[in-house]
Amino acid sequence: MVAGALVLTACTSAPDASPDGSDGPARAVGDVLPASVVDPLVAALPQESVAAVPTMRLADGLLPPTNRWFSGLVFGDAPMPVFPFPISFQLTEGGLAAGQPAPVASATAIVGPALPDITLDLGATSAVVSAYDDVSVTVEHRDGDAVLGHTVVAQGSPTVSYTAASAQVDTLGQAVDPLDDGRGTITVGDSTWGVVVTGGSLDGSSVDLDEGGSVVLVAVPAGADDDQVAAVLDAAASPLTGVATSYRASGSGDAAVQTTELSYETASGGDTLVVAVPHQGDAAVTAGGADTGLRYPTVYGTVGLSTGTGLTFDAPTTTASPALDLDGVTDDQRATIAEQLAVDVAQTPTFAADTYYGGKALYRATMLWQLATQLGDEASAETMKTKIVDELDLWTDPAGCETRDQECFVYDPAVKGVVGKATSFGSDEFNDHYFHYGYFLYAAGVMAAADPSLAEGWQPVMDLLAADIASGSQNGSFPDRRAFDPYWSHSWASGYSPFADGNNQESSSEAVTAYAGLSLWAGASGDDALGAEATWMLSAESQAALAYYVTPDLDDDVYAGVGGAAGFDHEVVSLNWGGKRDYATWFSAEPSAIAGIQLIPLSPTSMGYLTSEGAGGAEKVAALVAEAAPDGFDGALGDYVLMYSALEGAAAADSAWDTLLTLPEDAVDDGNSRAYALAWVAAAGAAARG
Repeated sequence: MVAGALVLTACTSAPDASPDGSDGPARAVGDVLPASVVDPLVAALPQESVAAVPTMRLADGLLPPTNRWFSGLVFGDAPMPVFPFPISFQLTEGGLAAGQPAPVASATAIVGPALPDITLDLGATSAVVSAYDDVSVTVEHRDGDAVLGHTVVAQGSPTVSYTAASAQVDTLGQAVDPLDDGRGTITVGDSTWGVVVTGGSLDGSSVDLDEGGSVVLVAVPAGADDDQVAAVLDAAASPLTGVATSYRASGSGDAAVQTTELSYETASGGDTLVVAVPHQGDAAVTAGGADTGLRYPTVYGTVGLSTGTGLTFDAPTTTASPALDLDGVTDDQRATIAEQLAVDVAQTPTFAADTYYGGKALYRATMLWQLATQLGDEASAETMKTKIVDELDLWTDPAGCETRDQECFVYDPAVKGVVGKATSFGSDEFNDHYFHYGYFLYAAGVMAAADPSLAEGWQPVMDLLAADIASGSQNGSFPDRRAFDPYWSHSWASGYSPFADGNNQESSSEAVTAYAGLSLWAGASGDDALGAEATWMLSAESQAALAYYVTPDLDDDVYAGVGGAAGFDHEVVSLNWGGKRDYATWFSAEPSAIAGIQLIPLSPTSMGYLTSEGAGGAEKVAALVAEAAPDGFDGALGDYVLMYSALEGAAAADSAWDTLLTLPEDAVDDGNSRAYALAWVAAAGAAARG
C-alpha cells in the first residue's frame, strides 16, 4: 500500500449498527458524508478565502492537510520540524534530518526539541508533501522538475524511509560504522542510528542507490547490544509505505469498547518496528509482534520498541448525552435550580457573532432549554427555544454571507473547509474548527432530537460543519477527519502548525465536546454512519483527555528534574505538543484557567468520562482542585473547577452547591450559567449518594 491510501471501516459482527458503540456491520469510508451529499452543499455556500492563502508545499491534487501532526511541513514560508513519535523529522536545504529528542523536565514543562542527529543530503532543491494518510506522510524530493525520491515517516515508527526514483548518490552527514553489506550505524552524542540500504551500496558517508533502491534510517535505543542492533536493522530493512487505519465497535453496556487498528505497511510486507504510546497499553502490538526489550525516553514517558505489523488498542465507549441525569436531585435543589433558571433565561445576552463565542452562547442557551424541559418550566423552555431556533436559522442560511459579515459561513476553495465570516482565535487559518463547530453541533443535535422538524432546515449547513471536522469519505471537498489523530487518539488544534515544537492541543474537554456534538447531530439527523464514526472519535478523545491532560501518569524518570532541579510537578498537563508538554495556556497563567481549560464546558457527556475508571477518583479530584483553586473559585474558568469538585463525593458536591449560590456573577463563564452549574453539581451529588 502506498502512503495516502486509507482504509477506515467499522468492523463488527452483528447484523445491525448503532452509534452507541454496540456491535454493527462493517462500514466503508464512502458511507460517511460522501461526495453525493457534500458537493451540492458546498456549492450552495459563498466561495471565499477569508484570510490570505498560505504557501503550501503540496503536490497537485492533494487536499491541504490542516490540523495534522505534520502540517508544519506543508504550510508557511519555510517547513517546520515535525514529530513522528518517537523521533523528530525535518526538511533541510538539500534533503532531510532526523533526531532522537532527549526529554528535559522543569517545574512547568517537559521539552524534547527536534534534533538533526542524522542528515541525508539528496541534492534536492525543493520538497512537497505528495501523499498522506491518518498516521503517515510522504515527502517528494525534487531537483528542479525532476523527482529524486520519496521519504515516508509515521507516528509510531522510529524509521525514516527514503526510496529513490532514479539512480543516484546521496550523502549522510557522518560516516557509517559498517556492520555488514549495506548496513551500519552512526553515533551522534548519546544517539545511535542504524542505516540500512537495499538496492544499492553504502560506503562511508556515501549512499549509492539504484532506481527503486532505498535507505532506511532507524533510531536505535540506548543500551542495545550487538544482537539487538542487528534485530532492529532486520526489522527496519523494508521501507515503510503507509499506515492503514480501521476501527470497530464491540460489546455493550459497561463492556462496550471502540477498537482502533493501525496497520503499518512496508514495501515487502511483514513485520516492521512499532512504538506504542501509554494510552494504547502494553498489549497494543498486534498478534505475532515481539518486544525488543529496548526503550526510548520521550516527553510522553519511557516507551518500548517492538517488532510487528501494527497496533490495536481499545477505548471504553463514551456515549454522548443531551441532558444531565436529575432523577436523584432533591426537591429543594430542583426548586432552587428552577428559580435560578428563570433568572438566567431572562438575562440571556445577545448571541455573539463569531464562531467560538457564538457557538458557546448557543450551547449555553441549549442547556438552559434542556433544564427548562426537564423541570417542567414551559414558559422558559419556549423562550429559549425561540431564541435558539432563530439564531440557528440565521447561522444555517447557506446564503447568509452574501448579505452580512457575521453569523454565517463561507467555503474556502483553496484550503478546503468551512469558515465563519466573523473569525476568532485564528479560525480563518483553520485553528480550532472542531472546538467551535462542536458547540453548534451539540446545540443543533439536542434541539433537533426533540423537534425533528428542525433538522431538515439546518441540515445543509450543519452537515457541512460536520464534514469540515469529520469527513470520512474522501469526498474531495474536505480532508478526512481534519484534526483527529487515531495514533494519539486526540486532535490537533493548529491549522497550519507554524511551530518548531510541532502541532498542539490545549482544550481536551472542548475536543470531547466536539465529537459528542457530532454524535448528537448524527443521531438527530439520522446519519448512522456518521454516528458510528463520531462515537469512535468521542471515545478515543475521552480516553486521551484523561491519559495526557486531566489524569496523566507522570511517574517516570523523564519527568524528574536534571541535576537536582525540580521536575514537572503538576496535576494536569494543559498543553500537549509533538515535542513538548506544558503547564500553561494560550490565554492565562492562572491555575484555575490551566485546569479549567481541560473541563470546559462540563457538558452532560463529561459526567461519563470524568467519572470513569481511568479518571482517578476522589483523590485525583481533590488534588486537582487544590492546585487549581487554592484561594477560591472566582479566577478564570474557576466555575468549571468548582463544578468538577463535586465529583469528589457527596460532601464535596454539597459544598460546591453552597459556593455556587454566592459565586460572583462575573465568575460564571459566558458559556456557562449558574442554573446549569447548580444542576451539574446536584446531579454529581445525587450520583455519589447512589
